[in-house]
Amino acid sequence: MNEYDSNRIYDSVKKIGFEKTENYEDASCYLLNTCHIRNKAKEKVYHEIGRVKKIFRHKKKPLVIIAGCVAQAENQEMLKREPYIDLVIGPQSYHKINDTILNHIEKKKKIEQTEFDAISKFKYFNKIKNEAGKVSSFITIQEGCDKFCHFCVVPYTRGPEYSRSFKEIIDETKYLADNGAKEIILLGQNVNAYDNEGYRLSNLILEIEKISEIERIRYTTSHPKDMTEDLIEVYKESKKLMPLVHLPVQSGSNKILDLMNRKHTINEYIEIFDSLKAINPNIEFSSDFIIGYPGEETQDFEDTFNLIKRIKFINSYSFIFSPRPGTIAADLKLINKKVSMERLEKVQTQLFENQITMNKSLKNKTLNVLVENLTEDKMKVFGRSEYMTPVIFNGKKDDIGKIVPVKIRQSNRSTLFGEIIDNANQKVA
Repeated sequence: MNEYDSNRIYDSVKKIGFEKTENYEDASCYLLNTCHIRNKAKEKVYHEIGRVKKIFRHKKKPLVIIAGCVAQAENQEMLKREPYIDLVIGPQSYHKINDTILNHIEKKKKIEQTEFDAISKFKYFNKIKNEAGKVSSFITIQEGCDKFCHFCVVPYTRGPEYSRSFKEIIDETKYLADNGAKEIILLGQNVNAYDNEGYRLSNLILEIEKISEIERIRYTTSHPKDMTEDLIEVYKESKKLMPLVHLPVQSGSNKILDLMNRKHTINEYIEIFDSLKAINPNIEFSSDFIIGYPGEETQDFEDTFNLIKRIKFINSYSFIFSPRPGTIAADLKLINKKVSMERLEKVQTQLFENQITMNKSLKNKTLNVLVENLTEDKMKVFGRSEYMTPVIFNGKKDDIGKIVPVKIRQSNRSTLFGEIIDNANQKVA
């Protein structure tokens, strides 16, 4: 979502004369879009500002803007802690960015904009075309969260759940399709909680399915509580919905899920898994895990580890619990850091083993790969399989935007390497 937001911010500031530069030294404005999920991400903001200060030590200071969830959570504190920052803009105030910049340029006054106003924001951006122009394009359909998991800062930085209008999303999809998009990734903090005038995520998927130029559909991030029967049934009907389900479980222990206020059980999660596997055995799952949550005992951790082995998640994110200010879990007693590190290492070893096993199983198989761009050296092309796995192979610029058959020859943990099938069968004279 931050990538999508960053692109839309640029679509906006273009209207007041800004252009992107790849060179730090040339910038007259430096904007950092931020995440507040973990404390490490927040601290990176200040390290990055330090880097900018060094670059511009002997040059005219650029306009420095902090946007996103750290801006929302820290707001005035950021301006106090780092005077080099000029503007602080939260994620529900992006529609005000042009006026805020112009106001600062005129009055030279530090400003923070952190009101929750998702409706005005989306009304504003509906009038500005999404110029991402990518083969695989993001569309935010839902923002905010009403779940209030005890570890999570999102309800406080993104506000309550808000779903964009069905028509606006379809119109944006059609515009992206007309400009080269072949894959649409629907985004939301709780994307499967989408609900606008009776339309659900399942309705959106089936409507996008009708757009001939769009060949692949994905969505992220989901909550198990909102994995409704109509959405599960879409996997029977849709030919374009990809067979990778990213469904964060966070823990394999019902006790810990209850302490987290996750509002789902492991049995319910497994029922979703079994239902989707019954529809299509080729569906695979990825997930998120918080290790070392306050109260996690040995058995709780073993429950998580056993769930990972049972589901065989093919790609997942796992972190040690990071207390976020303002959340209920922020004041809970932490478990021993060494124990948490040992558990994280064990979990990640198993998750990586799952990835390696999956990728090895694809050797000498032919996959349909959507080509996104040339590699940096321009010698090969980069694309993704139906499971979002990166694939690098011998293609050409003309392949960009096409789904091509690729025979996989090698792999590592994260990437597949192969040959386009037309070339794989040719013999060299």
